[in-house]
Amino acid sequence: MCGAMDADAPLALRVARRDDAEALSALVNSAYRGDSSRVGWTTEADLLGGQRTDPDALRESIAQGETMGDRVLLVHEAVQPSGPAGGAAAPAIDACVQLERHGDEAYLGMFTVRPTLQGGGLGRRLLAGAEQDARRRWGVTAVHMTVIAQRAELIAWYERRGYRATGETAPFPYGDARFGEPLRPDLHFVVLRKVL
Repeated sequence: MCGAMDADAPLALRVARRDDAEALSALVNSAYRGDSSRVGWTTEADLLGGQRTDPDALRESIAQGETMGDRVLLVHEAVQPSGPAGGAAAPAIDACVQLERHGDEAYLGMFTVRPTLQGGGLGRRLLAGAEQDARRRWGVTAVHMTVIAQRAELIAWYERRGYRATGETAPFPYGDARFGEPLRPDLHFVVLRKVL
């Protein structure tokens, strides 16, 4: 499993397929919403209810990436331990990240690690792999992202990996259930950026 892998081993990433949408939706929602997200440290359950994404939105995003080439959803999967018959189980998606080309920079979003695997270095390796992929794929010179301002621990995690606050903010999309149901009235995003 991922938690037992060498912390410096290269992280294998592949481009998501449309038939991954159900599994990806379950993974992303489990990491950000509801009680399952509280197993890890990236939960938004105290800030937002409802869903983080759904299979239709993911299929649409994957299809757009296939056609336009300016967006990619990357996944990391690990073969689970052998079943009772001794055969290897099917790979399970343990992490994902979406990249979008914005000129000479990439936007990084939907950064997700399975809650039970958080804290073991997989997120750090996923972030490094995504940055490497964006540089190779599009020749970008920087990566930026938006993070909910109230997520101080997560912002600090990104800062330890070279991201810096730009001073820019963005409003939270109140009233759009596709992004969840806000549990407080003061949510907004801060923009973080890293030069590659």
